[in-house]
Amino acid sequence: MACDEPAALSGIFSRQNSSSTGSLDFEPDADYKFVERLEERYKCAYCHLVLHNPHQTGCGHRFCQHCILALRELNAVPTCPVDKETIKMHEVFKDNCCKREVLNLHVFCKNFPDCNSKVILGRYQEHLQQCLFESMQCTNDGCRDQILRKDLKEHLSHHCKFREERCQYCNTYVVLINIKNHEKNDCPDFPVPCLQNCSQIILKKEIEKHHAVCPEAEVDCPYKQYGCHVKVKRGKLAEHENSALREHMLQILDKNSRLEQQISDLYKSLECKEIKIQQLADAIKKCEKEFRQYTQLFGNNSNLMVSTQALASHLDKSARLESQVKQLIQMANQQQSKLDLRPLFDTIENVKQKIALMETYDQRLVVLEDQSSKHDLQINIHKAQLNKNEERFKLLEGTCYNGKLIWKITDYKMKKKEAVEGRVLSIASQPFYTSRCGYRLCARAYLNGDGSGKGTHISLYFVVMRGEFDSLLLWPFKQKVTLMLLDQSGKKNHIVEVFRADPNSSSFKRPDGEMNIASGCPRFVPHAVLENTKNTYIRDDTLFLKVVVDLTDLEEL
Repeated sequence: MACDEPAALSGIFSRQNSSSTGSLDFEPDADYKFVERLEERYKCAYCHLVLHNPHQTGCGHRFCQHCILALRELNAVPTCPVDKETIKMHEVFKDNCCKREVLNLHVFCKNFPDCNSKVILGRYQEHLQQCLFESMQCTNDGCRDQILRKDLKEHLSHHCKFREERCQYCNTYVVLINIKNHEKNDCPDFPVPCLQNCSQIILKKEIEKHHAVCPEAEVDCPYKQYGCHVKVKRGKLAEHENSALREHMLQILDKNSRLEQQISDLYKSLECKEIKIQQLADAIKKCEKEFRQYTQLFGNNSNLMVSTQALASHLDKSARLESQVKQLIQMANQQQSKLDLRPLFDTIENVKQKIALMETYDQRLVVLEDQSSKHDLQINIHKAQLNKNEERFKLLEGTCYNGKLIWKITDYKMKKKEAVEGRVLSIASQPFYTSRCGYRLCARAYLNGDGSGKGTHISLYFVVMRGEFDSLLLWPFKQKVTLMLLDQSGKKNHIVEVFRADPNSSSFKRPDGEMNIASGCPRFVPHAVLENTKNTYIRDDTLFLKVVVDLTDLEEL
């Protein structure tokens, strides 16, 4: 089959043999130790390494797929490095027979001699994912330790400084290296000594409440307003009141005596002011009487001048007396208001009532806040349950029971970026079933590739999950599986990979955990083909993957 573009050539070759070895692959540039000496016919004529996806030219020599494409890119007219013959691209074909032989060559595990396993080359990567002597990074956030897989469980349980441990006081899970800081600063149930040195140990959240009743806290004497300025520990306050009872009584009597003396002085001052006011009133009456007499005496015109002067003199005197009377009345009123303490007592009583009412409101507010917190907790629990139910309903609505899955992946660019940055390496589809009571399955995609396809391809895997009816089904899973990338142009130019489940693989046994190890195509489709604007595999930043399980010979329960 002729083809001009290397990427398209790669895609065509990878689809030509999808039915035989689609689930087997290996890293092309790794240093493998073969059990038997590697024959020359299994080596690439260009890179001289073990053949990876072998292709044969018209002159009969074999090359790795990426090597034949590299020759095509280096020279417009590529030549065979062995016999210098021109390589005609339309004569190049994928050597499936050689590929099967290469994939079934036996190699030692790279962790030899600790691991003495011998596996076929096509299952090498799958073995490393299970090898107990493979070094892997601790899965706890923040931990950079490299641990052998066989020691990982022990490391996570007992040695990792970033494992979560339960706080012995508040039962909150905290990262181990932060637990001391948590106890000291954040734990509300951490016991602390009283700041007043009362020798009691109190929970941190109750320290303020304790200080309000702490027997070692210093408080003012209740008789401070009467003159006792002693500060005493709350636990010895009663003792102080008993021992100083006589002094307190004398202070109260002294203050009362001073108040009574002040009241007596105010009364005397008021009596003097009233006598003076009466004297001034009498003087005014006398002046008025004299004025009338002078008016009668100097009624004729000849004595008008004298009478006018006398009248002016009496008027001035009357005005001064009237002004003095007003001042005395004002002073008397002020003294009277000072003397009258009843409004003051009423005001104090009203203030006391308001304070008592405010304290009642504070108590009610504390109760209401506690009830509000409980209601908020219940609401959050209900919201979490509703969200869980909503997710479950969505899963049920989208679940297929005919062995087919159409998986819509939206926001491709964002999800691929997350995979490239290492934040979300893979995404999984919703589960689907071969029948109502059949196998429970799903698909897993690595948008930035996995294994030999990392950074260059999308990796697509098929996963067998634990189901409700596994005990009634036949194991291992043996059905043929088709993986497809759907063309959105309507031309049905889909990319297809087909493989049959290997009954000897642990990927298809009855699941012990939530799901088995994924199996599939690490080089399902190159990024260059998928993201090429000439192709229509992505539209509106969305692509569609399809998984079909062959239900032939599969009995329904």
